[in-house]
Amino acid sequence: MTDQIVAFALLGAEWVLYLLVALSVLSIAVVAERAMFFHRRKLDHLALQTETVRAIQEDSVNALRNRYKGHEAMAARVALAGVDNRQHGIEAASEAMNSAKIASKEEYEQLTVILGTLGNNAPFIGLFGTVLGIIKAFNDLQEDPTGGINAVMGSTSEALVATAVGIIVAIPAVVAFNVFNRLMRSHLAQSDALAHAVLSAMHTTLHDQETQSESESEAEESD
Repeated sequence: MTDQIVAFALLGAEWVLYLLVALSVLSIAVVAERAMFFHRRKLDHLALQTETVRAIQEDSVNALRNRYKGHEAMAARVALAGVDNRQHGIEAASEAMNSAKIASKEEYEQLTVILGTLGNNAPFIGLFGTVLGIIKAFNDLQEDPTGGINAVMGSTSEALVATAVGIIVAIPAVVAFNVFNRLMRSHLAQSDALAHAVLSAMHTTLHDQETQSESESEAEESD
């Protein structure tokens, strides 16, 4: 068992470098995909909230539905879920909006775990390659003592490259992970604000309808 582990260690750090290069390509691909994902979901949330509240108050949601139907933004899905279920009551509309938010959140979280994993573990992968490189350097010195300290230092400096590459892979992944998480939290907050505005508009509309109905009833009784 020990001989097998030593034989594996003597392979050196070169294969680790290839692994880190492959992981960096994966990280770049995920960053590009997530960047396009959030770009497609850019939305004027204030305008959407204003239009949604107006549509509920005026009981005319067709224009809103036609404009935002098929839009991939979380807030747009929440808004349409609210207005489409408003006739079933406030509680039903609230549950529908919450369901739309949860479904969208899963899409927003996809692939970011890869960036988080790379950011946390790429330096350790690089350090592992450095350890393998140092083991190989000392083994080479043992087999050829005439090489002296210069041979060991040269091999060691090459082994340290793996740690440097691991850090280089990790830093952009961590930055991108934090940026995309911040964007997701922003979309969640804006969707929550929109949902509360929708429920408030529904409460107000319902109250106005009840008040109007009471006034009409009183007027009929007076007649």
